[in-house]
Amino acid sequence: MSEIKPTTKELKLLIDKLRDRFETNLNRHPSNDWKEIETFLAKNKKALLSIYHLEESGGDPDVVELSTIKGDIVFIDCSKETPVGRRSLCYDKEALDSRKENKPNGSATQMALDMGVTLLTEQEYFDLQKYGPFDMKTSTWLHTPDSIRKLGGAIFGDYKFGRVFIYHNGAQSYYAVRGFRAKIKIN
Repeated sequence: MSEIKPTTKELKLLIDKLRDRFETNLNRHPSNDWKEIETFLAKNKKALLSIYHLEESGGDPDVVELSTIKGDIVFIDCSKETPVGRRSLCYDKEALDSRKENKPNGSATQMALDMGVTLLTEQEYFDLQKYGPFDMKTSTWLHTPDSIRKLGGAIFGDYKFGRVFIYHNGAQSYYAVRGFRAKIKIN
């Protein structure tokens, strides 16, 4: 995925789309200014390429203020459901390698690494849901603490019955409606 090189025109269209999304959803980033963000993006082509991958896989990236990250600009997938281009994945490479039959097409952590982004943490997922609801029909793998991963598990979240739920599953599992949301910090 990281081998895709967008044209200058495609990057300009992306910037326009990001600006429109930013202006439409001011509640997600009341402390941010678009001109400042556009300046950061112009200086950081690597981050812009990662955001391009988020957009192309259906993520609707937007600037979101998080309780755990202060002072940095953070783009997060804000699609209503887990991005279509990032579903049916197990959690990580170890989980993918452990499957002998019916392997998924890949893993969430590897795809995120290839895109230059990271999975959301539990707290970041809770923060995102303040601007939601998100994942009412899908679920998203979340960054899993080592203590859980060492036992073969991984965590994911969704939004049902008016609240956020965080669950666990075997890291090797995958479902058509489970994928991952991601973030990228620009500083």
